[in-house]
Amino acid sequence: MRPVAFFVLCAVVVQRVVGVSIDWPWRASSSDDQYRLGSNPPSGWHDPADGGGRMLDYTTIFYGEPLNVIISGDSHPDVLTHAGLHKYAKSIGFSEECLGIHMGDLHSADLGDGEGRKDEQFLARQHYFPIWGTCWESLAGGNHFRAWQQKDTKAWFLAVSKEKYVGEHHQIIDDGYNIGRDYLVSRALRKGARVEWREDLLEAGDEEINHGIAQDGRVAVLTVDYAP
Repeated sequence: MRPVAFFVLCAVVVQRVVGVSIDWPWRASSSDDQYRLGSNPPSGWHDPADGGGRMLDYTTIFYGEPLNVIISGDSHPDVLTHAGLHKYAKSIGFSEECLGIHMGDLHSADLGDGEGRKDEQFLARQHYFPIWGTCWESLAGGNHFRAWQQKDTKAWFLAVSKEKYVGEHHQIIDDGYNIGRDYLVSRALRKGARVEWREDLLEAGDEEINHGIAQDGRVAVLTVDYAP
């Protein structure tokens, strides 16, 4: 009798007679079942929902904006620092707010890392041109993102969108969550980042989404292998 067949026979006997459960080496574990067929378990980040958080930030008690980009904790260590994220943002066409003045309400997020809801740690706006380029974004509108760091993985979770001009109170444009995310990802890919698309973290649609603007449920997981 072949060794594999003998092992299977013995295991079946043990389960039926003794009542001990055998973990088959070729059977997917329950922890793998939560990921869609054909996708890999996350590395360098984890789903906030696993720790009681969510993939929406909080703009009100119930509503929020999608955390639609993740910079993996497997990225270059420099990118995972606050100063490094600022440098990386500048390298892909974003920068700090105009004259360092914050416009708008602070958003909070719960990343399921044991820290509960915390205020945004960085807000970056599209840098249209050198010197005061983000000031133009504050006036004319454009792409921007808020960022929070997951404490246990060092991953950055970004809420990216494209907004209207200041006269319309920086409301999100139609399809602005998808447009803003895709703009940032396209800039990151040009600089050499790698992307994995996840469709198992956000539910597509506009339920609990700020401004009632639907999004497609896709999340881009970026890995940045170089120092900015």
